[in-house]
Amino acid sequence: MTTLWQGVYPAVTTQFNDDNSINFDTTLNMIDALINEGVHGVIVLGTVGENCSLSQQEKRAVLKAAKECVAGRVPLLTGVAETTTQFAIEFCQDAAKLGIDGLMVLPGMVYRSTEREAVHHYQQIARSMSLPVMIYNNPITYGVDVSIEGMKVLAQESNIVAVKEATEDTRRITELQSAFGDRFIIFGGVDDIALESLMLGATGWISGLTNVFPKESVAIYELARQGRYEEAKEIWRWFLPLLRLDTIPTLVQCIKYAESLAGRGSEVTRSPRLALPESEKAMVRALYDDAMTSRIDLSKFNLD
Repeated sequence: MTTLWQGVYPAVTTQFNDDNSINFDTTLNMIDALINEGVHGVIVLGTVGENCSLSQQEKRAVLKAAKECVAGRVPLLTGVAETTTQFAIEFCQDAAKLGIDGLMVLPGMVYRSTEREAVHHYQQIARSMSLPVMIYNNPITYGVDVSIEGMKVLAQESNIVAVKEATEDTRRITELQSAFGDRFIIFGGVDDIALESLMLGATGWISGLTNVFPKESVAIYELARQGRYEEAKEIWRWFLPLLRLDTIPTLVQCIKYAESLAGRGSEVTRSPRLALPESEKAMVRALYDDAMTSRIDLSKFNLD
């Protein structure tokens, strides 16, 4: 299966009203703005999209609305985060019917799988429909690492085409390339090592903080793609303090609060996630204010 996924794919937030209902207008306006600002693809219902906090009906409604908003301008993927393999299969089949372009699949939620179980989970999903599948490998958060040996098994499934690599070990990118060549599209999946991942040959970057600073994220990718690493590092060093928010347990609240500071969305999250206490808001606000004070003029890089 030939799938052309590359570039910066924000994992977008699901926006809520104060009563915790989904704010579709703000969610779709945010997606539209990100596309207009140059992102190369969009992922809804990932961790940052609070997938597991939405009902099954709400998830389908978000997919339908996002599909209409994106309207084929960029690839649209959905996160798949279900408690059982059968529930995941049913969700993926519905996503296919709605015209979603691909799937970013997490291991089964709640139960901490062994690698053998995670591989089986991915196999069964891939065999249930023909959409291209990205494996989300995040052992730190989900407790299971799909190793190179596990990927050798999954390489036999033609529609498993990509890996979101979030081990926080950049050596895994080289190991994947050495074992598989260009068999898998590799996305960097940890914000604060994204530039290193791109320099090692990752073809894309899935990011939460791109929701706040999309143009800077795209500029880093484009400069890295062109081998202009010294220029990329200038933006990277400016961005890194904020990118570290992606690696802490309250990443969703931090990203949403930063979005609200930027006038791009609301900080409201669904319980069990609670609003940040004031001390943590002050930390995020200081990082955001520092970034705005020292924001780099991207026009000097002549990327248009």
